[in-house]
Amino acid sequence: MTKVAVLGSGAVGETLSNGFLAHGYTVMRGSRDPAKLAAWKAGAKGDASTGTFEDAARFADLVVLAVAGSAAGAVIEAIKPQITGKPVLDTTNPIGGPPQNGVLTYFTAQNDSLMEQLQRAAPEAQFVKAFNSVGNAMMVNPKLSATPTMFICGNHAGAKATATEILTQFGWETLDCGGVEAARPLESLCVLWCIPGFAKNDWTHAFKMLWK
Repeated sequence: MTKVAVLGSGAVGETLSNGFLAHGYTVMRGSRDPAKLAAWKAGAKGDASTGTFEDAARFADLVVLAVAGSAAGAVIEAIKPQITGKPVLDTTNPIGGPPQNGVLTYFTAQNDSLMEQLQRAAPEAQFVKAFNSVGNAMMVNPKLSATPTMFICGNHAGAKATATEILTQFGWETLDCGGVEAARPLESLCVLWCIPGFAKNDWTHAFKMLWK
């Protein structure tokens, strides 16, 4: 898959878009207001374009959802016809408000996750949770003392294989945690990842799975 849509005009979307371009992919960034992406497009290094969410999703073989968690449901509803049968890398977390003593609050219930909600809304899309448990500065080829682990989940084996290939290119090892229900603990990893950030203003860390 060489044509990638990155949906979102924020820092996560910019980092991942630049990462895909650096690895030879063709990238269209999507936004509700594509004009906000003009400066990025002007400076992008590679085959880059911009459009609406619908334009980008229609263009791509692979979609990356990099919007705020609170906006994710509306975006998926808008592009549902364009993502049928396509892998969708879901980077979002259901952040509901400011942290309480360094602990993020979520708008999802304990036995549900944002990705499960999105999968129910677009059952023909192939969602894979990825890139949600680390900050954008560390998402592409992170410079750490060891290769970090990205935890992924989803119901479609082929989409997870695609995600694993991309993560390997981006300098990660991958741990497949199973079906969409595993998004519940994986989304909670963002809460844990942020705690030392809020406490020490240190955001240059990632998780590592160790085996005996």
